[in-house]
Amino acid sequence: MRQEKKVLVVIDLQNDYFPGGLFPLWNAEAILDAVVAAIGRAKELAIPVVLVQHVAKAGGAPFFNPGTPGVAFHPRLLAAAPDAPVVVKGHADGFVDTDLETVLAGCGAEHLLFCGMMTQNCVTHTAISRAAEKYRVSILGDCCTTVSELLHLIALNAVSTRGIVTTSAEALAG
Repeated sequence: MRQEKKVLVVIDLQNDYFPGGLFPLWNAEAILDAVVAAIGRAKELAIPVVLVQHVAKAGGAPFFNPGTPGVAFHPRLLAAAPDAPVVVKGHADGFVDTDLETVLAGCGAEHLLFCGMMTQNCVTHTAISRAAEKYRVSILGDCCTTVSELLHLIALNAVSTRGIVTTSAEALAG
């Protein structure tokens, strides 16, 4: 039986979401640990990793502004996936006005594994995007976070009716 071609898509693990940043999120350091571990497992399984970075329009947001330290990826993420392609976005949906589809096509993607920051916003909006409908989609619930645990759980529950919420251990099983 042929295995689906998976791609791990890591969304917005940027400095502004960590302690000392302009908008620190709940459990950010633990989620970074989980994402770095998922990247390591993906590499063991030869699963490509794609990084998605939110860059705000100049003056258009309180964080992720161009040229600031907060817009940069967390250094541990870059160390874990130094050669991963980077897709820059300006909307919650990572497919809108980006080259994400082109990058995924280049990876031969069939099954997208989403993780990252702002569960209820950028992660879920990208996972349920119309552009994502041609793929099998999974959200790695243990590799996502947002402003609070309650909002994170509400967001995962909201998309659970689609059967797309899983864990990194299940999605990255050998």
